Amino acid sequence: MSVNMEPAELSDPSHDDIIEFAQQVKTDERITSIVPKFDVPFFQAGLAGYSDGAMRLIARRNGCPYCITEALLDVTLINGGKGRRREDPDLLAEECGTGEVDENRAAGLDDHPIAGQVMGTSPETMGQGASILVDLGCDVIDVNLACPVKKIKKRKRGGHFLIAPDEAIDVLAAVRQSVPAEMPTTVKLRRGFDDTDEAEANFYKIFDAVYELGYSWATVHARSVEQKYNGPSRWAFLKSLVEKRPDALIFGSGDIWNAPDIFRMMKETGVHGVSVARGCIGNPWIFQQARDLMAGKEPKSPTLEQQRDVLLQHFELCMQLHGEKKASRLMRKFGIRFSQHHPESESVRLKFIQVRSLDEWKMVIDAHYAQ
Repeated sequence: MSVNMEPAELSDPSHDDIIEFAQQVKTDERITSIVPKFDVPFFQAGLAGYSDGAMRLIARRNGCPYCITEALLDVTLINGGKGRRREDPDLLAEECGTGEVDENRAAGLDDHPIAGQVMGTSPETMGQGASILVDLGCDVIDVNLACPVKKIKKRKRGGHFLIAPDEAIDVLAAVRQSVPAEMPTTVKLRRGFDDTDEAEANFYKIFDAVYELGYSWATVHARSVEQKYNGPSRWAFLKSLVEKRPDALIFGSGDIWNAPDIFRMMKETGVHGVSVARGCIGNPWIFQQARDLMAGKEPKSPTLEQQRDVLLQHFELCMQLHGEKKASRLMRKFGIRFSQHHPESESVRLKFIQVRSLDEWKMVIDAHYAQ
């Protein structure tokens, strides 16, 4: 599944209409009581193919309080991180749910609090996968009932559970029972499988069960499963959800491309917090900019020196996790996204596309991000 990295509609980068609201925003006490270091109402989502330990640590160094791993398949976890392709060849073309365990385990003491996200097919294997994530040191377990992967051999997975609410609830119950009572569990949902009345009814049946089963909160992406990442996110659905379920702790997701968008979503919908996904790829500064808005400060774009420092830090962390050869390949896609902040963005983007080694990476940085 190709994930569109461009906004469906251009987000207004101005914040004159939002800065006063942002200054009044306080983190809901329920959030900090559940995850004490979760001190601001936004976090980095699990991002297929991106949110490994290196990306998470860079985000944390720039103001992100809480991160989620990319979705990890239950069977991959059970098999010790091996056998994914052999087990599920139909998933080879999909990005969601094909994460490698070693790339998603907590990357040291600084990589906390962290939620391990599990995705799978059956209550038994999902419960086992969740238990493994507990043993890997995760602070929270997040269940993915949102990813718009294709249906696998008549089995439900990710967002396809939204067409089978009873099966989804069985999975949620199994995960909750497999996790220690004191450990928080959360859920990622989409607003429905499609735009039918039946899909909405299924969503609310699952959503209500989330809280009845003892889950701490749900993060709701305001696109349908069929919609994937096409077209705008329906924030009006989030507003209606908050109004219909005023006691539920709800995070919103979808079309967050800059720091002001975080507070626009909160203002327009009433959600208690925001999941930042595609908008933070190559843009870890979004989190500090959001903190600045809350403090009544003018959020600043990163200087070339700040960009240089983060690019070098990110590559170094990536090498530590994956080795130079793999890091050189993985970091190309990050360099492409980082280049959007550069005054000569297209020229820099083309240079990053050609990077094959640490030396070439440093050559691009020395040429375009000179100290």
